[in-house]
Amino acid sequence: MKLSFLFYEPIPELNELARRMAYLKSLGYQGVELSASYPPPYSAEELAAVSRELDLPVVSFLSGWSYPHEKLCLASPDADVRRRATERLRTYLDYATPLNALVVIGLMQGLRSDEPDSARAVPRIVECLKSAGDHAASIGGSLVLEPVNHLQVGFHHSAAEAKSLVAQVESPGLGYMLDTIHLHIEERSVTQAILDHGQAIRHFHLCESNGGPFGTGAIVFPAVLHSLRASGYSRYVSVKIYRHLKWAEAARSAAEFLRPIWA
Repeated sequence: MKLSFLFYEPIPELNELARRMAYLKSLGYQGVELSASYPPPYSAEELAAVSRELDLPVVSFLSGWSYPHEKLCLASPDADVRRRATERLRTYLDYATPLNALVVIGLMQGLRSDEPDSARAVPRIVECLKSAGDHAASIGGSLVLEPVNHLQVGFHHSAAEAKSLVAQVESPGLGYMLDTIHLHIEERSVTQAILDHGQAIRHFHLCESNGGPFGTGAIVFPAVLHSLRASGYSRYVSVKIYRHLKWAEAARSAAEFLRPIWA
């Protein structure tokens, strides 16, 4: 497994991103996860040059920015909204794939306020993800579904539900991932869910149960990492801290917290 760090908000200046990536590298991180936005603030070629110079891969992009900022939703009753949401996922895949980065989808599924009837919402989501997943496969990219807890997204909250949706879509370009904060809310056992799904997932977020600094909530990080290794998972693990700390302190504190248990 390799450790990466997630920036939850888009970083509009390439020089600022380069500065942050250099700091992550100095802390021992082996990758960085970014939030996508549209239009992109810099080209994929420019970002790739920074990544090569610092020897710090961009491992994935979150797509959730497009839900609140562009009102793009895969469950929407409006066919044009769904069409534009699917096209945006294709756009993100076109940007991410040359960087060998995944595109993560969670928030763009929408809320029950977008479509209260799951019997109507799920086929729409499946249709959109089939189109985007097939596009990912055609260009050698990868789209991954993040099961997000029921307080933040309207559909597909558990690991089993995410796995089932991927099976319904039947596209080699679509997989799924896990995140400890959502596992903590939705699953009976965080570690058992990891053991059950770790070999199948394509990405992983390491997040405290309160979204804050590691060690301030209920996640048992040694057990999580042990379960990941025992499951056969061997991809990136992204640190996600979005409350209480600014990014530099979050990155430093997480690196120090994980160092004695990572090995």
